[in-house]
Order: sequence, then structure tokens, then C-alpha cells
Amino acid sequence: MKHQMVIVLDFGGQYNQLIARRVRECGVYCEVKPYTTPLEELKGMDPIGFIFTGGPGSVYAEDAPLCDPEIFNLGVPVLGICYGCQFMAHTLGGRVTAAQADTAREYGKTKTFFDTNCKLFRGLPAEGITWMSHGDYMAKVPEGFSLAAHTDACPTAAICDEIRGFYGVQYHPEVNHTENGVQMIRNFLYEVCGAAGDWTMGDYCRTAIREIREKVGSGKVLLALSGGVDSSVAAALLAEAVGKQLTCVFVDHGLMRKNEGDEVEAAFSRWNINFIRVNAETRFLLKLAGVSEPEHKRKIIGEEFIRVFEEVGKEIGSVDYLVQGTIYPDVIESGAGDAAVIKSHHNVGGLPDYVDFKEIIEPLRMLFKDEVRQLGRELGLPEYLVRRQPFPGPGLAIRIIGDITKEKADTLRDADAIFREEIANAGLDTEISQYFAVLTNTRSVGVMGDGRTYDYTLALRGVTTSDFMTADWARIPYDVLDRISVRIVNEVAGINRIVYDITSKPPGTIEWE
Repeated sequence: MKHQMVIVLDFGGQYNQLIARRVRECGVYCEVKPYTTPLEELKGMDPIGFIFTGGPGSVYAEDAPLCDPEIFNLGVPVLGICYGCQFMAHTLGGRVTAAQADTAREYGKTKTFFDTNCKLFRGLPAEGITWMSHGDYMAKVPEGFSLAAHTDACPTAAICDEIRGFYGVQYHPEVNHTENGVQMIRNFLYEVCGAAGDWTMGDYCRTAIREIREKVGSGKVLLALSGGVDSSVAAALLAEAVGKQLTCVFVDHGLMRKNEGDEVEAAFSRWNINFIRVNAETRFLLKLAGVSEPEHKRKIIGEEFIRVFEEVGKEIGSVDYLVQGTIYPDVIESGAGDAAVIKSHHNVGGLPDYVDFKEIIEPLRMLFKDEVRQLGRELGLPEYLVRRQPFPGPGLAIRIIGDITKEKADTLRDADAIFREEIANAGLDTEISQYFAVLTNTRSVGVMGDGRTYDYTLALRGVTTSDFMTADWARIPYDVLDRISVRIVNEVAGINRIVYDITSKPPGTIEWE
């Protein structure tokens, strides 16, 4: 079954992946494409609508990011958000200028008034709060457009040409700060684009199983199993699709959490799949010895994973396909085309140029984390696996700042285990989306037992999020943090100071490296 498609055209804004999540939450499939994507490629995807994202540029600047203006002649509805709205106005004959300091320039929560006769706002209140973030101003709207929303400072908060299906908003409907913002996006999808709402995990599951069977045929499949949510769901999906043709290889690189290798083996030993555990701690630590730069760590681990899988594949004999649990945020953050590389994920940007398999299969490549969890439930995975704390493929290598040694890994393992245990004891393990410890390379003076210490600083990190593309730092109660700090300093040698990271994403990322 071919899903209806909406294309989110990325002009470099900070909320672009959140827009995609909102569209999918509305039951419509979408993909994010850079604004440089050729028009013919976009046409070939047969979209029912386009959403132009925000971005830091100004449309009148010499180096402004601009897509092919012929996109407006495809007969496909368009919703422009912030910069995307200004690009539409500028291209179709309007005029965009820098806003004056006292008028039209708006940031943050803003009272906004809507024309509820416009399809975008149909069935919604005529007044509400929107999240503004723009320094440019539509001084003149294009011919054929009418004003659909205004604020006290800006008469052109939203514009529309309902005949052609073109809509533009100066604010960000995708963020939670905008009241009824998701409903506005839903109205665009259903009232304007005529969406059928055919994107469901049940349908995706059935389609993915069928496509995997068609691709693999009678071939053998090797799956890189980390024991995390993504690879576990991928394992369940492949087991359903090809059964005994699948071999799951769990590479214990010595950078797992405390007791995790044994837990993963125990969990998957009960499944009707071929399971192989490779204990490769010494091998990985030797490769990583003396390496401090995080991108270098990721690429070393990515290549070494592939080399281990190739060796296992040769032992098994004639393995055709390698399966990985790559998900959409991995792909996005690793960069594509002109997109910025936030960090190379070991299973995307960290892959070596040559891979000795017929093909790599990534059945979760277009799914966000919460969609992966939904798919796991569709496949009947137990909740403890579906809700498992996210853990990066490079493991503790990117939670140890600076060079990596076995001693540091053991120290971090013990501290992280105490942190996770106390969060669970406090009943916060289902409220905090992700929480872990980071061993920094900062040492400081302390006093223990009337003696001077000069040991490492440990950072604790906890975030709440719905999609892992944006996240807020978790407000862990002080008394819980106190118990965690006291236990770690007293029970784990080599640590004498605990700090808590209160940075949201953006500007930070969830992981430190």
C-alpha cells in the first residue's frame, strides 16, 4: 500500500523535525527534504501537500535559501511557517522587509486573532496564544492572498490564498506554546490537502513485513542487536518476516551499562531466533585507546561493529543482508546534503565506505522513537523492552568525555547504575524520558575522611520529551538528587563531585557527545 505523502521542505529552522512529528501524529505520512531537493524528485514523490519550515535566513538576502519557484505551479497545497511563509510571499510577488524595532518584530508568546472562516482556523477559537520568532515582516502580501490572522504589532500574522491552497503563518504552530497549533496543522492536512489519515503503525507493520520478505527471499540475514529499543523492535520485525533465516548478533563491546550484556542475552535467549553473543571488549578498547574526539570515537566504533559482523557472517556462511535499528533522528542528525551534521551516528555517518554484505536493511529508518515503541507493541514485544531506557550504539564511549579506559568504563557503570536505581526507587522512571550519568574529564579537589582527594566530576542528565528531537531537562526533586549524590560519592571510587545538567535540546543535545 502506498501512503499519502506530505513533504516538509527544510529551510534550516530549529523545529523542523517537530513539524514532521506533528504531521505523523495527525495520521499522515511525511518526510523531511532539504530545500535544495530537485523539483523533479519532489514531484516524483507525489505529495498531497508541502510544508515549508522556518529558518534563520532572510528571503531578501543575497545568500537566502530558496527552492525552485516552480513548486508553486504544481497544483499542490502549501503551508509556509515563519521563513517558509515569507519565502512564499516574496516569491509570489509580495514584499518582505526587516521589521522595525517597535512594530511587527515579535518573539515568544503573542496574543493572536484569527479569521475562523479560513480553512486553517475552521472550528477553532478566534483568539489565542501563538509562539512568534521572526525579525522580518510581510509589508505587502501577494496578489490573491487575504489576511487570515493578526496581532497587535503585526497585521500579517497569517495569510491565505484559498483558491490555490496556499497558506502562511508567521508563528510556529508545531510547538506546544501555540494554542491549537496541532489542530491548525490537522486542518491543513484534512481540510486543504484532503488527507485520508492512512498512516498507522498497524499498517506500517504489515507493509514492512511484506517488503522485507520480498527483498530477502531465501537469503540469510544478520541483525546487529544492541538490546536497546530500536534494535529489539527491528529484531522482532525481522523474526516475524523471515524467522530462522535471521541471526541476531549481540556485540558486547565492553561499553554497556552494568550487567546489561547478561540481561540482553537472557531476554533474547527465550526467543525463537538464532542468537550469538560476541565478547569484544578488549578489541574495542584497543581501537579506542587514546582517542578523545567524539566523532572519531563514533566512526571507530561504527567500523569495528561492521568488521565484527562481517567475521560472524563468514562463520555462519553466505549471509546476504545486514539489518540495523537506525531510526529517523539518527539519519537527520547525521546530516544529508546541505544539512548540518550534529553528530555522526555510528550506524549512519559512522559506517565505513566498504561493507561486505549484499545490502544493509534498515526497516525503522523513517520512524521516530515514539513510533518505534508503537511498532514494538504492534509486534507484541513486552513493555519492559518497549520502554527500555534509550542507549546509544557507541554505549559508554560517548558518555566518557576524553579518552576511554576500562577503569573509567567500570567507574561510570557503577555510578550510572546507582542513578538509575534511585530514579526507579523514587517512581520517576516512567516520568523521565531518558536519564544517565556522564563521566567528565574534569577533576577537582575534594575532602573525604579528612584527606584531600583529586577525582573526577560526574554529570547527571535527565530529560523529558515526546519525540527525542526536542527535550526539556527533567526537574528531579532535590531530595532524590541528594540521595543519588551521597550514594555515588560514597560507593564509587574515583568520583568526588556530582553536577546536574539543566540544558534543554536545543541548544544542547540529549547525549553529551
